[in-house]
Amino acid sequence: MSLKEKVVQGATCMCNFGTTPDTLKVLTQTKYYLNDHEGKKKLAATHKDIGATFEKNTFGPCKKQPIPGGFKPCQAIITEWCGYYEKEKYSPPDGYILLEDSKATCPIGGKDCIKIIKTGQIGEPTKKNLQNADSDLQSHVNPVVDMKNYDKKLENKSEI
Repeated sequence: MSLKEKVVQGATCMCNFGTTPDTLKVLTQTKYYLNDHEGKKKLAATHKDIGATFEKNTFGPCKKQPIPGGFKPCQAIITEWCGYYEKEKYSPPDGYILLEDSKATCPIGGKDCIKIIKTGQIGEPTKKNLQNADSDLQSHVNPVVDMKNYDKKLENKSEI
């Protein structure tokens, strides 16, 4: 699993035979959150997240289903996931965590036709991260913010 991101609710997925991406919804559990400071948005996605588990449940017109004048609309249904991390299991739903290179199978598109474009993880810096930041490095990365005096400004604002 070295250096692979775990997949969370809000991940962007795409089918090889569709034209538009869709967003993954975690419907199998409400307990385990990843990379979410408040534990409210980023539910961990597992290989048990199958069925109609996308926000729109479509990837646009399906190139596997031609009709006169175009293609039938996709009806995204996942029958199985592969490439998940078998050393990390969440119970319930007894599911293994999905990784950035996990792929899903659709009954129409076939094995591994759905891939993950973005894992859904977004860095959320906290006050503790700012306190531990190397001020010299941060002055080069973000010269607008004066990290040496940033903590003092935070303390002054909390006193108001």
